[in-house]
Amino acid sequence: MILIKDLKSLNEIEINELITGIGIPKFRAKQIFGWLCKGVDSFDEMSNVPKAVLEKIAEDYYISYVTVERKFVSQIDGTVKYLFRLCDDEFIESVVMKYKHGYSICVSTQVGCRMGCRFCASTIEGKKRDLTAGEILSQIFTAQKDLNIRISNIVLMGMGEPLDNYDNTLKFLELVSGESGLNIGMRHISLSTCGVVDKIKKLEQLKLQLTLSISLHAPNDEIRDMIMPINKKWRVNELIEACKSYINTTGRRISFEYAMIKDVNDSDDCAKQLIKLLSGMICHVNLIPANQVHKDKFERPDTKRVYEFEKILNSGGINATVRRTLGADINASCGQLKGKK
Repeated sequence: MILIKDLKSLNEIEINELITGIGIPKFRAKQIFGWLCKGVDSFDEMSNVPKAVLEKIAEDYYISYVTVERKFVSQIDGTVKYLFRLCDDEFIESVVMKYKHGYSICVSTQVGCRMGCRFCASTIEGKKRDLTAGEILSQIFTAQKDLNIRISNIVLMGMGEPLDNYDNTLKFLELVSGESGLNIGMRHISLSTCGVVDKIKKLEQLKLQLTLSISLHAPNDEIRDMIMPINKKWRVNELIEACKSYINTTGRRISFEYAMIKDVNDSDDCAKQLIKLLSGMICHVNLIPANQVHKDKFERPDTKRVYEFEKILNSGGINATVRRTLGADINASCGQLKGKK
């Protein structure tokens, strides 16, 4: 029998329904859910649950997990990158970063990505499959155990497009923020999207207090068409209108990611177009010197150009900062995750 249901992806209500539905005493549900919230990787770890009960559940469910295939530690800033092996021998990457406020983890939501952004390594071989909510959670559990730390902040900016895996991403957010689970509040979670407008509108209605990050990377359709295929479906103005609506509904500031590519989107004119595009919005722009990940000719601008671009935005009323590069020596920076062994 093929096991297709991930027990770690179920919430407490669903565990209760499962237990009562197969004739197992209800108090076992709390025990089982408690173990899942501790990040167990197998039924064998549930020491206070009878083997017969676990065997009954295992007829239709498995417990997802990730194992450390390789671990890279930056000699520059201590950033840790993991190459994780999944249950089906696919690979993903996750990154743990240390800040003054604590530890943040950048998690993946898919094996690969189908969005095709030309400056991103995750999309080179396309999308292989979505991750379950349990597999996204497992990245956090495994990193915490390995480093003996507690993660306090989460960014869904690893491999994959979170809103292309909408249902599993939403279930993950529910589980990771639950009081009986990791209890990481929504205000400590950032979700990045390249601009899946229909799902942004759907997310808007939930009024979650997370930080929505938009991978914009261009101030107009001409440039965005060249570097981000999704722009052919949803134009820049459509994306910005969706962002304005999201801000109005949720009251949350949006973060715009802007990977600066030499002689592509780093001109003074691009900065002025960006000011006009974002004027009046409650937002912040993260300027990210692009990392070369393909065999194409995309290069990062020199440091002076990056800070000149930042100065133009700030003088035009747009709150912008240059993002600090972490894990550069282990290919753990933005756009470099690709899940290859």
